Amino acid sequence: MEVRGAILLIILGTALVTFIPRVLPLMVLSRFELPEWATRWLSFIPISVMAALVGQEIFMADGKIALSAGNVEILAAIPTFLIAIKTRSLLATVLAGIISLMVLRYLL
Repeated sequence: MEVRGAILLIILGTALVTFIPRVLPLMVLSRFELPEWATRWLSFIPISVMAALVGQEIFMADGKIALSAGNVEILAAIPTFLIAIKTRSLLATVLAGIISLMVLRYLL
């Protein structure tokens, strides 16, 4: 399989564009000691991003807010969140979510 020069440049360019925003902040921030408040503030970013992604999937259907009892995602989220709080295990949480959604979709 032959790779043309333009395609190779596109691949290298996209790799560079993906690499720089991930590595550059790590290189810069690794040389500084962040204040405790900044470290604490940065620790909430992954949780916030995950909540935004999960919240959109749970509460939105067809581009509209769906807060009804027929929304199986909301119903499946309840045991999933309880398992997550109780076990603090990612595997148990994911399995609980998948199983609850499967059962609810089968029953409803």
